[in-house]
Amino acid sequence: MLAAMSGGVDSAVAAALAVEAGHDVVGVHMALSRNRDQFRTGSRGCCSIEDAGDARRAADVLGIPYYVWDLSERFEETVVADFLSEYEAGRTPNPCVRCNEHIKFEALLDKATALGFDAVATGHYARVVTRAASAGPDGADGTATRELHRSPNTEKDQSYVLAVMGPDRLARAMFPLGGFASKAEVRAEAERRGLSVSAKPDSYDICFVADGDTRGFLRDRLGSRPGEVRDVEGNVVGEHDGAYAYTVGQRKGLGLGRPAADGRARYVVDVQTSTNTVVVGPAELLSVDRIAGEDAVWFERPGPEPAGSGAWHDAELQIRAHGAPVPVQVRATAGTPARDGSVSGDGVPGLELRLVGTPLRGVAAGQSAVVYRGTQVLGQATVTDAWRG
Repeated sequence: MLAAMSGGVDSAVAAALAVEAGHDVVGVHMALSRNRDQFRTGSRGCCSIEDAGDARRAADVLGIPYYVWDLSERFEETVVADFLSEYEAGRTPNPCVRCNEHIKFEALLDKATALGFDAVATGHYARVVTRAASAGPDGADGTATRELHRSPNTEKDQSYVLAVMGPDRLARAMFPLGGFASKAEVRAEAERRGLSVSAKPDSYDICFVADGDTRGFLRDRLGSRPGEVRDVEGNVVGEHDGAYAYTVGQRKGLGLGRPAADGRARYVVDVQTSTNTVVVGPAELLSVDRIAGEDAVWFERPGPEPAGSGAWHDAELQIRAHGAPVPVQVRATAGTPARDGSVSGDGVPGLELRLVGTPLRGVAAGQSAVVYRGTQVLGQATVTDAWRG
């Protein structure tokens, strides 16, 4: 088994538990950045130079082989490129979702499989539940299925960012921290095992934005593109240096030249990339109760009927990594649904959601919409549109 070791306490304990379970474990640290600033001392993300050293020391304590794999080119071409293109298109991406999709559970897992490893263990907070298949007509049991579930550690649960991996890759993944109810328990386990990372602070911010200045990172990569900020009536109320730096629901940093006539706060309600215009308006314009998504990945479709049947099913929706789930009805589609009820004919799986009860605020295209039934992840899609039905 290969253990992905980021240099943090979570992945170190996950590797230790894999060793304790009797697996033949090899530790691998992924070098993801070609920007040396991200490897400096004190980097705010998960790519500092200390992390590679911490991972090596943890592997030494565990007595397992340790390697560094350079995946920086793949990371730049997928995660960073997607981040830039999505913002440039007026959408709001989640780079952690894309990193799990393209790096941890595509590049890393596929390379591990090619080298003969049967699974990859990571320090994610999520649970895998194996369900035995029901007996067939001849009495023989079918193939067992693996379900992705929330972690009992609700503060650290990462099932949201893992939902994009899909059932095939879940079959080759292990999350040894799935039973831990708190980060304190993980740190205590690390200390008991003599791992020096037991008290290491958590990483935060976007790992490839070393100083935490996302707007500055976008400006450096995409350049200055001055334009207008308008209200919903079309009046110019400010200027911006690039519409790509704004996201639906944003309130701070708008730099408006004059307040609204009624004195109320204004939010970004639209980013029009075709005209390089940012549109602001009152909070109520952010409320939506219908959401459409593309590139759906299903662990288990919400109902037994084929996608595109039009059947609705009860579920819960989470629209942000640490957002609260809300009740919805969901249906799988055989393409990307639109507001007028049509569905694209490309055949790429999609989904449509309608909220049950209170509308959501600030849903932006590009976000990840994850559908749950209780603690179980049913599927995920990338938001293409959100509106009031």
